[in-house]
Amino acid sequence: MKAIITVVGGDKVGIIAKVSAFLALHSINIVDITQTILSGNFVMMMMVDFANADLDIDSARKSLMEECKVLDVEVNVMNEKVFTEMHRI
Repeated sequence: MKAIITVVGGDKVGIIAKVSAFLALHSINIVDITQTILSGNFVMMMMVDFANADLDIDSARKSLMEECKVLDVEVNVMNEKVFTEMHRI
């Protein structure tokens, strides 16, 4: 199963490292990633694969949100199919 992870907040050192380390720890593979800085705000979107993960999407969302509190960023993890349906035009 694939999911979309979004991370938004003030730009600071360690955001990508923290999120990537969490994903690696739980065997969640990064399939695609994009990130940019918009007016000093860090914006990242990842597509990840949960095929070998030791967490489900809901548990990953809760844990990753807790992990990233110290970075003061907003994190969301959503099933890819749900994300795609929500953003269809």
